[in-house]
Amino acid sequence: MSRPPALFSYRKFWAQRFGTAYQLPMTRQEMDSLGWDACDIILVTGDAYVDHPSFGMALIGRLLEAQGFRVGIIAQPDWRSAADFSRLGRPTLFFGVTGGNMDSMVNRYTSDRRLRSDDAYTPDGQADARPDRCVTVYAQRCREAFKDVPIILGGIEASLRRVAHFDYWSEKVRRSVLVDAKADLLVFGNGERPIVEVAHRLAAGEAVRSLTDIRGTAVVLPCAPEGWRILEPAAPPPGTLGPVATDPYAEKPVACATASPDEGSREAVIQIKRRNLRTAIRLPDYTALKDDTLLYAHASRLLHLETNPHNARPLIQRHGDHEVWVNPPAFPLETAEMDGVYELPYSRMPHRSYGSARIPAFEMIQHSVTIMRGCFGGCTFCSITEHEGRIIQNRSEDSIIREVEAVRDTSPAFTGVISDLGGPTANMYRLACKSPEIEQACRRLSCVYPGICRNLNTDHAPLIRLYRRARALPGIKKILIASGLRYDLAVTDPEYVKELVTHHVGGYLKIAPEHTESGPLSKMMKPGIGSYDRFKSMFDRYSREAGKEQYLIPYFIAAHPGTRDEDMLELALWLKRNGFRADQVQAFLPSPMAMATAMYRSGKNPLHRISSDSESVYVPRGHRQRRLHKAFLRYHDPKNWPLLRDALRRMGRADLIGNGQRQLIPAWQPAEPGNASAAPRGSKQPFRTQHTGLPDRVRSNKKGAGRHRTGTTRTR
Repeated sequence: MSRPPALFSYRKFWAQRFGTAYQLPMTRQEMDSLGWDACDIILVTGDAYVDHPSFGMALIGRLLEAQGFRVGIIAQPDWRSAADFSRLGRPTLFFGVTGGNMDSMVNRYTSDRRLRSDDAYTPDGQADARPDRCVTVYAQRCREAFKDVPIILGGIEASLRRVAHFDYWSEKVRRSVLVDAKADLLVFGNGERPIVEVAHRLAAGEAVRSLTDIRGTAVVLPCAPEGWRILEPAAPPPGTLGPVATDPYAEKPVACATASPDEGSREAVIQIKRRNLRTAIRLPDYTALKDDTLLYAHASRLLHLETNPHNARPLIQRHGDHEVWVNPPAFPLETAEMDGVYELPYSRMPHRSYGSARIPAFEMIQHSVTIMRGCFGGCTFCSITEHEGRIIQNRSEDSIIREVEAVRDTSPAFTGVISDLGGPTANMYRLACKSPEIEQACRRLSCVYPGICRNLNTDHAPLIRLYRRARALPGIKKILIASGLRYDLAVTDPEYVKELVTHHVGGYLKIAPEHTESGPLSKMMKPGIGSYDRFKSMFDRYSREAGKEQYLIPYFIAAHPGTRDEDMLELALWLKRNGFRADQVQAFLPSPMAMATAMYRSGKNPLHRISSDSESVYVPRGHRQRRLHKAFLRYHDPKNWPLLRDALRRMGRADLIGNGQRQLIPAWQPAEPGNASAAPRGSKQPFRTQHTGLPDRVRSNKKGAGRHRTGTTRTR
């Protein structure tokens, strides 16, 4: 398996002579000032253009600029006609289309399918700046504007829709976005390697229809390519999963939990590479998937077993008269390549055309620094793994320090506080498999569930060194850690927890137990609440030793597959015992391609082999039950008490209604909604637990916090 060319090793395109733009142009006037007669590549995005590496289009745009191409940006165009898509003229190479840093449906709708009233990625937070499923709409408008220009899809929205997928907002399975958008090619994952190769090959004169072999891309073909052995599951009758003609499961995957560096792992890698040579996996056809829930769960399992770039095989899926061909994922970036990407000449500011308008997402991250990407946690509800992969990609310590210094020296709003050094997780920096051979052979879905793999290096020493070096820089008053902490990893290194708690917590630290009960946690692939208890004990100890009053902010998910009413009741009782009152709560949102979404769709567990008699998963459905599960998280809100009383009586737990210390909610109702003090004369006030975590004035979620977590990712 040959390594790809280094990201910055390509011969630069001739247009490099025009130099570097302060910000990528959004108007013809800006193009004229740069001396351009045309753009080579035009990127169309659903977000406002912020020239900062935390914004996907800025990162991809600057990377393509560094390759010598002239790159323009069309941000949040008027999609009601094609006129706005032609404002920069015809690109000489291609349109790159993305929904932005968030999936447009998650951006526009709550988990209850209600329209949101704001958009953090739009000037002044205004809502309705993008359409539903904006990747599809934008691609169609680009085609109307310039019929013969290649259209390349990318970003989180396209990435999670590269094959037939369940769409929660319409409650049906939709076709690959490639088919609906009528695009030429789709880039999935972070996309640096494939988009650079696409650009250079198109610039060299290749036709877009010939670009069928690029890792990290998907294309539509009239038929399966020649010379490939296709493992094809036979289509079973609706509602059942019968025998398969060639079972992809029959070739037992190598699991790193059962191997060690000295157990012939190198030979295992060689065997896998030989077996995978010119072999592709056929996913069930779209026409079969859209009505057969078991097949959908089966397809989800097949897809997730083919996500390690070192052993993944191509996927093929029929859509009517055409085939969607998905190449294996692109290889992760090396540290030097990551450094190069994040040290491109970003202005680190919103585009000048926005004037004084506020862009909330920029304000939140403008003083944060990305140190890594990827996640090997494998949480079934989260899309980070599907998009970024399980192999951690790290920047060098020197590069991170240079960016911290750049923030300090160039940001007009900087006050001395770096708001985050992190990524998808706070503490996976430089954590990896101890054996490259085992890593290349592994198909395990998580390195930390049901327990931490014995082959995983959990040494936090490089991260501790980074924290200490960064906070010692002149002009840096505080380095905060705001990324989600993987506390089951943190407890393996007490020195890391002490460093974090003593120096890098600003009063509150966000962590995500997600639940307390084993049923839901097993379907989330999250550790038991005992890991939280161990971390909290260490957190409290080191906070006391530092002489600081600090609190944990735990996140929980309602209505996740595998969660029964009884599970939510136990979680509510745990919250009350521990003194947590959640202001903002979230219900499970089934995002495209997530394994938990397959559970939601099918009522089966794709973490194990799927058959008609395989493990069933209870799925809370319907507005009333989802509302009840959220109400358990907000047991303290009088508005939820009538619903909770009815539920407790139905569950045979009326003993939890009353004003005693061990009871959940009172028997009385306030005279006015939201007025908990308006108890009728002669009644007792509801018991208030002694807070062992947060004081009464602190809530377990800050306003708006966590909106973008469940089922999405914080990266492009």
